[in-house]
Amino acid sequence: MRMVWTVLASLAAGMATAAPGEAVFPSIDGGEIALSDFRGQPVLVVNTASQCAFTRQYEGLQALQDRYADRGLVVLAVPSDDFNQELETAEEIKEFCEINYNLTLPMTDMTHVRGPQAHPFYRDVQADTGFTPRWNFNKVLLNGEGDVVRTWGSSARPLSASVTGEIEALLD
Repeated sequence: MRMVWTVLASLAAGMATAAPGEAVFPSIDGGEIALSDFRGQPVLVVNTASQCAFTRQYEGLQALQDRYADRGLVVLAVPSDDFNQELETAEEIKEFCEINYNLTLPMTDMTHVRGPQAHPFYRDVQADTGFTPRWNFNKVLLNGEGDVVRTWGSSARPLSASVTGEIEALLD
């Protein structure tokens, strides 16, 4: 499989051009989140939404971050309105997550995860694995080199044995 962060030459319209070797997301806090900054660490990338039946998974995502951050795991939330279940603005999303879930994990700004406007990260994952998010809270696990190790759909809970087992294997 190609490494996810080696295929991006530029990002979708309205975003800054990325240097080769960097998959870059706009951060909900302003600035950018480059996956290459996490080289050597496993990263769990999750497309999220604030008004979804799976929104309670934020609790599990934060618990994963809390449990494994000292060992190198990064959990990256990618809010998306592709399924019409996200709040209107980044400010509303951030406030909702802080108030309701005390979220401290990194979050991107609102991002398309499927279709012709999908972020290049998601287009690359689809090209490499055939995986495209079918709903909110789909999960993509990358190893420390940026390779896709495993993907899960919405029903896979963040603290399930399937997810934690894959993460722990990467951390050992």
